[in-house]
Amino acid sequence: MKHREKTTAAACADAHGGCGHDGCGCHCHGHGHEGGKARLWWPLVSFVMLVVGVVASAAGWAWFAAPWVPAVWYAAAFLPVGLPVAHEAREAARQKDVFSEFTLMVLAAVGAFCIGEYAEAVAVMLFYTVGEALQHRAVDSATRNIGRLLDVRPERAAVLRGGRYVEVKPVEVKPGEVIEVKPGGRVPLDGALTDDGAAFDTSALTGESLPRNVVKGGEVLAGMIASGQTVHVRVSRPYEQSALARILTLVRDASSRKAPAELFIRRFARVYTPAVIVAAALVVVVPALVSLLVPSFRYVFDEWLYRGLVFLVLSCPCALVISIPLGYFGGIGAASRAGILFKGGNYLDAITRVNVVAFDKTGTLTTGRFGVTAVHTAQGVEPVALLSCLYAAESCSTHPIARAVVCYAAGRQAACPKPERVKELAGHGMEVVVGGHMVLVGNVRLMAERGVEVPAEVEGEAAATVVACAVDGRYQGCVLLADTLKPDAAQAVRELDSLGVGDVRLLSGDKQAVVQKVASGLGIGKAHGDLLPEDKARLVEELSARPGTCVAFVGDGMNDAPVLALSNVGIAMGGLGSDAAIESADVVLQTDQPSKVATAIRVGRATRSIVWQNIVGAIGVKAVVLVAGALGVASLWAAVFADVGVAMLAVLNSVRILGKRF
Repeated sequence: MKHREKTTAAACADAHGGCGHDGCGCHCHGHGHEGGKARLWWPLVSFVMLVVGVVASAAGWAWFAAPWVPAVWYAAAFLPVGLPVAHEAREAARQKDVFSEFTLMVLAAVGAFCIGEYAEAVAVMLFYTVGEALQHRAVDSATRNIGRLLDVRPERAAVLRGGRYVEVKPVEVKPGEVIEVKPGGRVPLDGALTDDGAAFDTSALTGESLPRNVVKGGEVLAGMIASGQTVHVRVSRPYEQSALARILTLVRDASSRKAPAELFIRRFARVYTPAVIVAAALVVVVPALVSLLVPSFRYVFDEWLYRGLVFLVLSCPCALVISIPLGYFGGIGAASRAGILFKGGNYLDAITRVNVVAFDKTGTLTTGRFGVTAVHTAQGVEPVALLSCLYAAESCSTHPIARAVVCYAAGRQAACPKPERVKELAGHGMEVVVGGHMVLVGNVRLMAERGVEVPAEVEGEAAATVVACAVDGRYQGCVLLADTLKPDAAQAVRELDSLGVGDVRLLSGDKQAVVQKVASGLGIGKAHGDLLPEDKARLVEELSARPGTCVAFVGDGMNDAPVLALSNVGIAMGGLGSDAAIESADVVLQTDQPSKVATAIRVGRATRSIVWQNIVGAIGVKAVVLVAGALGVASLWAAVFADVGVAMLAVLNSVRILGKRF
């Protein structure tokens, strides 16, 4: 059973790492970059002075020949880029982050000055500063892009007050007021449509490109876009309780729930950076000791100190500490664009291990609405005549089953004679008089009470709801009704199987015969019916207790909330699902489509792949250059390019998930 966290909302802009000076060995990429264009010329000054110094030294210019001139010249070139980093190193040390990358860069530059490598000392700090600026821009741009995917709230709402529409902030609109949305405008608050009908683009909420048609009185959610006409909506919920506000809160809260890989990298960085600093010192000290024991070994302090400085430059774990949280946040952003809300990177990681998926039936794999599945008539009775009798009787009832029968009969162009007398029999059906004939429509129990003989196969029907019909005491036939499957229910099972999730189960409180029939039609091998909520919970607990088993439960109702909380990964239907289910779940499907479960797994796996590419790539490249530096093959130039370059590649790799289609 998973551990649940209570978190506060975190700003989207912080979600890419949140790695302030907490001992992780890295920094939040806002430090040292303030001032924008006004400060861009400082690195340019250093660059120009560096180039002039290198050319003057190579060309042997007379004014550059004095020993003190290069030291002063390069010191002046160092100050514009070195002082800001030194300031950050001091601030990091004050926050007890002694082993920050700022400290590493300052030590490397000072060490290079001490051995007379003035040009490389300036180059280390210059290219580090420029690389950090580029990396900061890449992270910032990616974060803004993710934010734009999520934060689609309109800033103004046109509300009807005093006979005219006035522009106000959405937070100022009260439930019961009517708002107007122009064609192409985004709905700012939840409510009910007051027009006869309208089409809406729901892609921001559900990820679906097809428009949704809403009839008068139908629910309209904040974030929908009015298509083709001006619409009017009576507000039902305040701004902070809207569906869109809930989505944004869930996604922003997700940034504070760290995945195991993120937590590992944080712990790793705290050990890794000081360990490499010790290793850099050993690179300098150990050869000196060897030279004392082995007289033939020639030890040159400047040479081994230079190699140690390469270690210092490469020791920064920035590529890992920044790119991995950004990778998970990118996955959360990509999932939200597909109408899937992960409540944290830990759940994005957990869903990749799912190997058992248990579905609730009603409202999850089915629509929760009855539909006619079969029509059976007695000998000599025409189907249209049976439907006409059913139509006449059920049109007088408001029961959901009666509504389903009426809808079916109307769709078959059956006649609907007006009843002369109507009597509703609670819990049984309807009794009406049509054209002088007594018509009984209802369940098998009603037929038995009125002495109507019903075929044995109809009495024994257990996998469907039976509505029988009798005219003047003689059985005419019946229709079978069942909860209709969602259009993508079978697709959901097929896609899970293609992803290697072979153990798919159906859990329901309905009769076992009904559940088994639905499962068979969908290709689900294991069906469990007649379950109370506590039975579902017990079954999921038993599955989760098996070694190597990770269970995802998919449900929508209030009674599913305990099971969602007990499963390894709880997945709730966000459109029609209850608030309790959505609150208890780890993943929310905004479209109510069960096939999105497979999409969620694909997003999780793609995110995990990108994160591990960053981990292996960054550590691998650093290890190679570290060895090369220790052997004297890599220079400080190569070290700084490797560090900044790897970080840039890792960041770009992390955000590419936003461009993938699932």
